[in-house]
Amino acid sequence: MLVNCPVAEIFYGGARAGGKTDGMIGKNAIKAARYGEHQRGIFFRRELPQLEAAIDRCKQIYFPLKWGWAEQKKTFTAPNGATLRFRPLERDSDAEKYQGHDYTDVYFEELTNYPDPRPINKLRATLRSGHGVPCQFHATGNPGGPGHQWVKERYITPAPQGYKVIVDRDGNERIFIPAKVEDNPALTDADPLYISRLKQVGSEALVKAWLEGDWNIVEGAFFDCWSAKMILQPFAVPEHWLKFRSFDWGSAAPFSVGWWAVVTDNFMVSEGFSLPRGALVRYREWYGKKKANIGLKMTAEQVSRGIRDRSLEKVAYSVADPAIFAQDGGPSISERMFPVNFNRADNKRVGAHGMMGGWDQMRARMQGEEDKPMVYCFHTCVDSIRTIPALQHDPKRMEDLDTNAEDHAADEWRYALMSRPYIRSQAAMPVKKDRWDRAFDGDYKENWKTL
Repeated sequence: MLVNCPVAEIFYGGARAGGKTDGMIGKNAIKAARYGEHQRGIFFRRELPQLEAAIDRCKQIYFPLKWGWAEQKKTFTAPNGATLRFRPLERDSDAEKYQGHDYTDVYFEELTNYPDPRPINKLRATLRSGHGVPCQFHATGNPGGPGHQWVKERYITPAPQGYKVIVDRDGNERIFIPAKVEDNPALTDADPLYISRLKQVGSEALVKAWLEGDWNIVEGAFFDCWSAKMILQPFAVPEHWLKFRSFDWGSAAPFSVGWWAVVTDNFMVSEGFSLPRGALVRYREWYGKKKANIGLKMTAEQVSRGIRDRSLEKVAYSVADPAIFAQDGGPSISERMFPVNFNRADNKRVGAHGMMGGWDQMRARMQGEEDKPMVYCFHTCVDSIRTIPALQHDPKRMEDLDTNAEDHAADEWRYALMSRPYIRSQAAMPVKKDRWDRAFDGDYKENWKTL
């Protein structure tokens, strides 16, 4: 399907070992045989060392076809003059190096390794041919990784079963082709135990993602305590509940605004299910995105008006990233948003010296106690639900999340939760026995939570 597909933009992804790399290399060879020197392909991965396996595979396929290889230029050249280059692409600035280049085919391997689509989008401008070669963008990838959400939103969500041409408002076409292990019989014939070994790689979530290409499974999520129990059907929020707002600024990147209510007493949502006293409920959000991780580029004044228009009730206070209060030769973002007033949020991400950081607060509330979370959101808060469960660990600092990903809603949740610190009850606290005993001795009897 990949080789014969004429659609201008193709994402071939899902299960591992579906022959994705062979498909792109093989398709390039077929187009090279047809269009000769006018066929100009370029193959990208995040880092140069990651290209080695694809280059080795390309040698196995192309050398018998008499293609040459230039090590310094990282370029294959066919006898008829067709070329295929291999290049790393990590940052936006890397994409700018190709301004003015012309290619008939752009290939990206492991697209979900890219947390942001912007450097990939810049490469689309290089697709052009003055000789009638049909230009195509090809990409492969597996579920998971820092780019999981934007890739899923662009290719999988519009047509989860795949094989359907998606047409955007500008008339551009794209298609998702699901990859399956069964698509690569050469591998399973040569290595019959491959699937059995894949089932032993670790967690059930990872096996399901790799073997079945399930895009609803996120392995290694930073908030692995996120639960479907946290998502509520909207209801009329009682007037007497305290309400407040939280805000994370963005212009080129999305901004996020959340409206929250504090449950003041056990509140029955439905028969047999009640919200615990002290829980936070996110009942409204405004997420300013043009597309995944791309902002609306609205001014502070425009965002302020939007917040006022959406604030249908009185709020007790509002918190925001302290960065909006910075002055740099003119009024701050906060001043430009008047009359919407914000307090400086506690911006602590990771705890230190025994103090809980913002991510600890989120985890604690998500876990809750007695099988009940202490933070919830209405199912209408679609961008929180879309982005937060998919966030990954920072590979260099595991106690923090990867800030290259779409973390704007998560940051805004952090400001909100840090404004109302939560301490789990003694029954839910994982206290060691010697400390538990001391909690009920002497002065600790009433102050055990300080341990």
